[in-house]
Amino acid sequence: MPAHPSILKAGTDVRPPAEAARRIIAGARRYFFSHGFRGVTMDDLAAELGMSKKTLYAHFESKMALLRAVMDDKLSAVEADLEQALQEAGGSFPERLQALLSCMRMHTEEIGAAYVRDVRREAPELFAQVQQRRRELIQRFFGKLIQDGRKAGMIRKDIPAVMLIEMLLGAVDSVVIPTKMDELQTTPREAFIQIITVFLEGALTDEGRKK
Repeated sequence: MPAHPSILKAGTDVRPPAEAARRIIAGARRYFFSHGFRGVTMDDLAAELGMSKKTLYAHFESKMALLRAVMDDKLSAVEADLEQALQEAGGSFPERLQALLSCMRMHTEEIGAAYVRDVRREAPELFAQVQQRRRELIQRFFGKLIQDGRKAGMIRKDIPAVMLIEMLLGAVDSVVIPTKMDELQTTPREAFIQIITVFLEGALTDEGRKK
């Protein structure tokens, strides 16, 4: 994976990913997303990666520093994959919409509810940064797509595009959070798919639904 500039706030102590650090981040990403963050120790990660805890600490001074690197890696991957999905999709609105949705489903499928809950509880500042970055990505990629869809006659024009985006953002911010997902007994991936399904049902024109 190519290196991406940090997209979290400055001062979060995310170090340049040398080869060993890349391996640690990739392993921690899989482990955190599957098992959560709170109950995982650096001993657990060292054992999972087949390295000494000393080696682990040589690259990341704490579990929190590693968590920040994992989230930076994840968000960079989401941004890069969304860019690539649009580049590889056809030029029509339905093709680009499908490409973006497939990419978002893939990335939300990786994240377990326990991980989201743990990060919100143990690292609220980081959780807020991730939410803000998620909003920025949705605004950037889906905002442009909605504008293009309106021009193509597939997204309704009686509601301002900025209002449609705010509706989408509001639904994601309200539902894709640990307490609400626990209450609804859903996962990040399922919640995202359901939100997009309902959103598109209301935003698409008759022609857009046909395609």
